[in-house]
Amino acid sequence: MADADALREPGVTGLPVTPDPEPMPPPATPGDEAVMSLFDHLTELRTRLFRSILAVAIFSVVGFYFSVQIRDFLIEPLPVDKVQVLGIGDGFIIQMKIAIITGIILAMPVLLYQLWAFVAPGLTPAERKAVRPWIPMALVFFALGVVIAYIVLPYAIAFLFSFTDDVLVAQPAAGPYFDFVTTMFLAFGLVMEFPIILVGLSRVGIVTSERLRGARRMVILGIAIFAAVATPGGDLVSPFVLGGTMYVLFELTVLFIKRSGR
Repeated sequence: MADADALREPGVTGLPVTPDPEPMPPPATPGDEAVMSLFDHLTELRTRLFRSILAVAIFSVVGFYFSVQIRDFLIEPLPVDKVQVLGIGDGFIIQMKIAIITGIILAMPVLLYQLWAFVAPGLTPAERKAVRPWIPMALVFFALGVVIAYIVLPYAIAFLFSFTDDVLVAQPAAGPYFDFVTTMFLAFGLVMEFPIILVGLSRVGIVTSERLRGARRMVILGIAIFAAVATPGGDLVSPFVLGGTMYVLFELTVLFIKRSGR
């Protein structure tokens, strides 16, 4: 009986001790994320693109319904009451352009969410927590860019029309005018996403304020080229305002990133 009791006591030396069984691995929790294969990434990208296109299509229908009111609203900055069409189908094409641009602007919340839903799985929980609050701000900045474009529009038109006279008569064609307006709206709206992208990259550790300051000359050159290309009107007001806005946003973003300790 003593020997049997000794066998049951693990502290007795010289006697075999049965090792404790290895603990079982904890069960997978819903928060654990599996590594996605290339095919899974492509499938996810296709799904996000389809939903984005569907959202733009739905809101474009809304834009087409109100295209006449939007057209008249966009013509108001012109010093003339009417614009002319040069082709048989120009009227329909112009209304389709207005509808699609309106659809993109109205669908921007959906587009930003789909972009975030595609990018978020590749981030760590800490990175997602740091970047997530800036997604709604991206929508606010886009809307602000569209507003700035509409404010700048009359000044750009006045500058371009200042070169007309009794010989060069101002008779704007509808097609080029609406191409100019819609491009300006999209360019200014997308440019306002510039600081959101930089802040997001700083949150995940890709860029720092010191690195951005070191690349200031290249950034200024890139801003100048982009502002000249993104404003198709040929005036000096639009690229100057667009480039100046981008540079101010860049400096404010660098200052914000520096104050956040990055």
